[in-house]
Amino acid sequence: MADKLNPPYRADFAVFREITTRWMDNDLYGHVNNATYYSFLDTVVSGYLVDAGFITPGKSDVIGLAVASSCSYFAPVSFPDLVAGGLRVDRIGNSSVTYGVGIFRNHDNRAAALGQFTHVYVDATDRRPVPLPVQLRVALEPLVTAKD
Repeated sequence: MADKLNPPYRADFAVFREITTRWMDNDLYGHVNNATYYSFLDTVVSGYLVDAGFITPGKSDVIGLAVASSCSYFAPVSFPDLVAGGLRVDRIGNSSVTYGVGIFRNHDNRAAALGQFTHVYVDATDRRPVPLPVQLRVALEPLVTAKD
């Protein structure tokens, strides 16, 4: 597992999603801008939830609202690198989930960045927290990884 100085390995994540970098992702310093990593985090989490059949954009009765996010950076990523976003679940609560997302450059075995992304699940109409639906827990259980 990672800490602030040691990036995690690919083996620390349950599933992966590929993301192609774009020319516009690079900043003045020649690497992907830090704000773009947050888009990567959201893409990895939301992509998994759509693929798992849990959310249908604009139609789901229960939605996850982002309430916290963070990202630690270990190495630069630049266009035209291919990014692999590794996904795991760091914590499942009654109505919230904290995801861990490793951002891997090309075929590197150690992450270039490590993000956390917390969703609180709410009723799509009144935006009040709801217990995690059973089908969401089932979709997330394979992503729970042991933490040291």
